[in-house]
Amino acid sequence: MALPDHDSSVGHSFGLEFDGVVIKQISEVTGLKMEQDVIELKQNTADGKYVVKKLPGRPKAGEVTLTRGLTADSSFEKWIKDSRFGKMAQVRKGGAIIVFDYEGNAIKRYNLVNAWPKSLEIGSLKAGDTSVLTEKIVITYEAMDVA
Repeated sequence: MALPDHDSSVGHSFGLEFDGVVIKQISEVTGLKMEQDVIELKQNTADGKYVVKKLPGRPKAGEVTLTRGLTADSSFEKWIKDSRFGKMAQVRKGGAIIVFDYEGNAIKRYNLVNAWPKSLEIGSLKAGDTSVLTEKIVITYEAMDVA
């Protein structure tokens, strides 16, 4: 069921899609942003007044951190291993972070351009602990488009 116009949505779950493979067990997405430089143009008008105009500059690259429960899926590890050995032609990928509603329908896509894994962090290992073991992957990207 689509939301009415001007209604906010709740991101029920998140997913990561690269090369047509969707990983839906993402529990947290942080740092996702689109940013660009600002250029200040300082000039005088025809009548001699000083004005400052702000213009859009170059887009900035970004980083996003994804957290998920640890599973047997080794796709993150393989992707990181390839980047560590410098296989950048294979490692740079186009993909998307997808926000799903409570029925599992995609409501927003954040497309990442030339993304590759920067790091992988495993949550703390503690004997007898009953909390979910997590892994965090930091993905760097050159550009982001909102679809």
